[in-house]
Amino acid sequence: MGIETNNPPVQIEYRDDVALVKLNRGITNPINLELVQALRKTLENAQNSSRSLVLCSSNDKFFSIGLDIPELYTLNRKDFAAFYHAFNHLQLELYTLPLPTVAAVTGHAVAGGCILALCCDYRYIADGRKLMGINEAKLGVPIPYPADCILRSIAGIRISRILTDSGEFFLPEQLYEMGVVDCVVPAKDVIPQSVEKARSLGALSQKAFAVIKRDRTEAVEKQILKRLEERETVFVECWFSDEARTQLEKQMEKF
Repeated sequence: MGIETNNPPVQIEYRDDVALVKLNRGITNPINLELVQALRKTLENAQNSSRSLVLCSSNDKFFSIGLDIPELYTLNRKDFAAFYHAFNHLQLELYTLPLPTVAAVTGHAVAGGCILALCCDYRYIADGRKLMGINEAKLGVPIPYPADCILRSIAGIRISRILTDSGEFFLPEQLYEMGVVDCVVPAKDVIPQSVEKARSLGALSQKAFAVIKRDRTEAVEKQILKRLEERETVFVECWFSDEARTQLEKQMEKF
């Protein structure tokens, strides 16, 4: 089950010193272990070959639909736990990457897709009906612990509660008002403006920026790592619960 494609799940191109990293796993960019591993490797390469990074999609319909539920549903407990561990560490690596990062959201960014956008320093989203949100509560599983901590550091407890408790998706203007995204622009301008933002930040002292970013993210990272193993165990237990399996089966119909 899952998306079949002969293309690499992540593509990278360079615009001067900006690494343009594109999710490229079909139209919806569902997140599986292959994509997670490819993105982690790409982040490592970008860190050594660029001064800033823009994370986007290779199409304008979906940034990412989130976890590849049809594929992940079939995994046994050990294999799913391995995937989930890798996904959580991808979040941390993107969140703490010592480069300026911008998420260029030209399509829907929901669930795991929203989480990847939250892990970037800035979020630029296309205007119109481009939905973003975290719907784990409707699937019978908690929010991944790194994402929960990161969202609260960005938007505060009140806004985080609205997003995570409801499981609803929100429009760009709503997301901007809540402080979840930094800019709403015409679709054609999302990537150019994201690249320009990344370029301007990348032109600053790399050492100084890395220290400034570390000061901002260090406490959150420590909080996550302190309880991550425990929270991963809880998530996996929920994933394999009867309630979640029923909801996941319903969700698979959307894939």
